[in-house]
Amino acid sequence: MLFGRRSKLEIKTADELAKMRVAGLVVARTLETLRAAVVPGVTTKDLDRIAETSIRAEGATPSFLGYHGFPGSICTSVNDEVVHGIPGARVLREGDLISIDCGAIVDGWHGDAAISVPVGGIADDVALLSSLTEGSLWAGIAAMKAGGHVSDIGHAVESHVRSAGGPAYGILEEYVGHGIGTAMHLAPDVPNYGLAGHGPVMEVGLALAIEPMVTLGKRHVHTLDDDWTVVTNDGRWAAHWEHTVAITDRGPWVLTALDAQSPE
Repeated sequence: MLFGRRSKLEIKTADELAKMRVAGLVVARTLETLRAAVVPGVTTKDLDRIAETSIRAEGATPSFLGYHGFPGSICTSVNDEVVHGIPGARVLREGDLISIDCGAIVDGWHGDAAISVPVGGIADDVALLSSLTEGSLWAGIAAMKAGGHVSDIGHAVESHVRSAGGPAYGILEEYVGHGIGTAMHLAPDVPNYGLAGHGPVMEVGLALAIEPMVTLGKRHVHTLDDDWTVVTNDGRWAAHWEHTVAITDRGPWVLTALDAQSPE
């Protein structure tokens, strides 16, 4: 892992962040299109086709397609699948929870975000899990301040999960957020747990993908035989939320939010 080591961080100019914003908006609009398409009876492959069409229609390229051999334009992870689910013949059913991870490249700059979407009505504990995870994402974003340390983000994420949900929830440790910009994955790694005040110092121009992954049970996971799909060991369900965020002299800029909202 790059976290905690001496690794060169990619610091962007204001013009470069503006270019990342273009890619971020492609991701944001695609995810909104997919959110509306999530209904009982749709397959994850159907969603993948919609995503690729949406991304390419804006002159962008899907980040995930072909990345280390990944066969889809999005990751579709359902219920106990946490991340990296491969789109296919699976039919979504009433009560499922699907996380959709989407990335796009525009003129060499990357945007990356994920949402968890209910399929029709879902159980109360699953709805709470997704809400809690999204809330922890925003807690992490609020900790993105120039002069702070990268571990401040993970500390904020974990603190939100524990204060709202206690020890009943699992926070994945093997899969973390990351730097982003001219590549989808850059230094530094951004864990969703830990003590504040450690790791690289954040500065204006740094862009990070913050992505908490939280489960209803234990945090332990394994990868299926497809070498991609990560599932919980105990079969409990999970949620995943992500935004690409830049640090500016006015605070965090959420590059993959349609309204560029700030936690402030």
